[in-house]
Amino acid sequence: MTAAEKAGRSLLRRCISLLGGEPVLSALVVALIATQWRHPRAWTDLPRLVDWPTVMTLAGLLILTKAVELSGVLMWLSHRVVHRVRSERTLAMLLIGLAAALSMIVTNDVALFVVVPLVLSLDKLTPLPVKRLAIFLALAVNAGSVLTPLGNPQNLFLWQTSGVSFGRFVIALFPLCAVLMAMLYGLAACAFAPKPLDLSRDAVSQPVDRPFAVAAAILFVAFVLLADAHHPGIGLAAIGFGFLIWRRDAVLRIDWALLLIFALMFIVLRSVAALPAIREAIAALDLSTPLRAYVAAGVLSQGISNVPAAIMLAEFTRDWRALAFGVSIGGFGIAIGSLANLIAVRLVKKRGIWMAFHLVSIPFWIVGGALGAWLLSVSS
Repeated sequence: MTAAEKAGRSLLRRCISLLGGEPVLSALVVALIATQWRHPRAWTDLPRLVDWPTVMTLAGLLILTKAVELSGVLMWLSHRVVHRVRSERTLAMLLIGLAAALSMIVTNDVALFVVVPLVLSLDKLTPLPVKRLAIFLALAVNAGSVLTPLGNPQNLFLWQTSGVSFGRFVIALFPLCAVLMAMLYGLAACAFAPKPLDLSRDAVSQPVDRPFAVAAAILFVAFVLLADAHHPGIGLAAIGFGFLIWRRDAVLRIDWALLLIFALMFIVLRSVAALPAIREAIAALDLSTPLRAYVAAGVLSQGISNVPAAIMLAEFTRDWRALAFGVSIGGFGIAIGSLANLIAVRLVKKRGIWMAFHLVSIPFWIVGGALGAWLLSVSS
C-alpha cells in the first residue's frame, strides 16, 4: 500500500469517526446527499449558499470565548457569584434573566457565548445541573431576543423590510416576549430546587491572567462592533492571526465541528427552501390572514430554521408582525428551529442533552404557540 493510499484511508477513518460522534453533522451530510440526488446543483455552487459573514462571526466568537476562558476570568467571576447566590433556583433565575437581557442587546448567539461558559465555570466550583441550565438558557435567549430588532437575525430582517420604527417594533413584540418569559420563569421555578449550593469544591479563586483577560474583553467588544458593521472577516483575520502568534491555544482548541455544522446547515436549509415543491406548497397556503402567516412561520421554522423561514415567507405576506410572532415561536420546538439552540447544546457537550432539550422545548413550543396565536387574535 502506497503512502498516498494510507493517508487516504486514515482520512476516511477520521471522517467516519467524526460523523459517528456528531449526530447533527451526520444528519446534515445525509440531507445534503439526498437534496443533491433529487435536485442536483453544481458542487462548486454550494459554497455560495453559505452565509459566510455568520460563519466568520461565529468563528471569531468561539476564539474570543476560548480566550476569556483560558484567561481564568470566568473562574474568578464564578467564585464571586457562588458566594452571593445561595440556592440553585436563585442562580438559575439570575442566569435566565442575564441571558434574556443580553439577547435583547447583543443578539441571542452572542448572549450564549457570555452566559454558557460562565455556567461551565460555575460547575467547577459547585455541582450544577448543567444540562438543564443550558436548555433553559437556550430558551431564555430565544424568548428575550423576541423583544428588539437587535435580538436576532430574523427580527433585524423583518424590522428593515417592514419600515416601522424601533419603538413600534418593540411595542408590537412586547406581549409575546412577556408571555414567553413568564412561561419560562414559571417552568424554571418547578425545574430547579431551592436547595443550597454545595461549595465543597470551591477552593481559592483561580488567578487571572490580567493582560490576556483585558485583551480578550477589549477584542470581544471590538469584534462585535465590527460584525455589527458587517465586517466580520476583518475582525476574524485580526484576532485569528494575533492569537496564533500570542496564544495559539485560543484558536486551536475551538469547536471546529460547530463551524462545519453551521456551514452545512446553510447549504442544506437553503437548498430545501429553494425546492419548487416547497415554494408551491407555501403559495397554496394563502397567507392572507395573520393567523395563517403566524402558523406557517411557526411550523416552517421547525424544518428550515426561523431565519430562512422569515426570509421565504416575507415574499408571500406583508404582515410583518404575524411573521415576527411566528418565527419567534418557531425558535422553540425542534433544535434546528433556532441556531442559538445548536450553539447552546454544542457549548455544553453533555451526553443525552439532545433528548433532554426536546423534552422541554417541544412542549414549550406547543404551549407558547397557542398563547402566541391568542395574543395575535386579540390584538388584530
